[in-house]
Amino acid sequence: MKLTQHLAEAKKTIISLEVLPPTKGKSIESLYASLDPLMEFKPSFINVTYHRAEQILKKRSDGLLEHVEIRKRPGTVGICAALMFKYGVEAIPHLICGGFSKEETENALIDLHYLGIRNVLALRGDAAANEKTFSPHPNGHKYAEDLVKQIISLNNGQYMEEDILDGVKTDFCIGVAGYPEKHFESPNLDTDIAFLKKKIDLGADYITTQMFFDNKHYYNYIDKCREHGITVPILTGLKPLSSKKQLTGIPRIFNVDIPVELYNEMMKCKNEADCEKVGTEWLLMQCRDLLANNCPVLHFYTLSKPDIIYNVLKQLF
Repeated sequence: MKLTQHLAEAKKTIISLEVLPPTKGKSIESLYASLDPLMEFKPSFINVTYHRAEQILKKRSDGLLEHVEIRKRPGTVGICAALMFKYGVEAIPHLICGGFSKEETENALIDLHYLGIRNVLALRGDAAANEKTFSPHPNGHKYAEDLVKQIISLNNGQYMEEDILDGVKTDFCIGVAGYPEKHFESPNLDTDIAFLKKKIDLGADYITTQMFFDNKHYYNYIDKCREHGITVPILTGLKPLSSKKQLTGIPRIFNVDIPVELYNEMMKCKNEADCEKVGTEWLLMQCRDLLANNCPVLHFYTLSKPDIIYNVLKQLF
């Protein structure tokens, strides 16, 4: 079922989760172990992140160094299929521009269509670990806007091979990313939203936001998007804080603010357990406020802290 259909049929706020694929060599059982308790709350869908390949220097037998491309977290498409089979829940794979050619993207979309996956989240993705700024694959997309165009083309039965004249039309519901505190590369929020509107005008169906820790950013973002003529659903992005390191790491990596009150409470903590308690209470406060304001979806970036998400959901529902 398409995400937009879930929203249209929902009689109350729905729950969704986001997970990372296990690193190469690890079992999917670790992912199941983190998700099993959360299935009690009947999430409507689970996002699965995609990760670009990285370039590393590897020593050859002759002593020289060579650049080798490795992908540390493969398996997004397979994990989506596994989650749908195990839990009977909709899985939404991320699709990214970085590190993927247009042909690889088309092949991934074909695989997803075969598996009955009808939702995708189209993202540009981050710069490679060894790059200061984003650079696309030589035969790939530079912007998420172009990735959306490719997905729309496939929905219209237009394949890259021009001799495919009567290609099967896919039927993907397309999500894109939104940044309540603006993307770090944008000069201002209005410009950022103007670029977002281009993706919506092309045919993107919904927006999932970057994490935020102050709900006023989300409400302000909705107002601004509506002012720009964006009417599609805007899903929250929620993440618990659980350590003091995140107070500097998260703002630096994701370009988001940590509210003063949250920062001060976290700094009073004497150990990790105290930090997790503060993070849980703050997330719970955010969720209660969002529910009171009829937020359509509570979307949680579970990552390595599913226990905090569980504790929050247990108090909410």
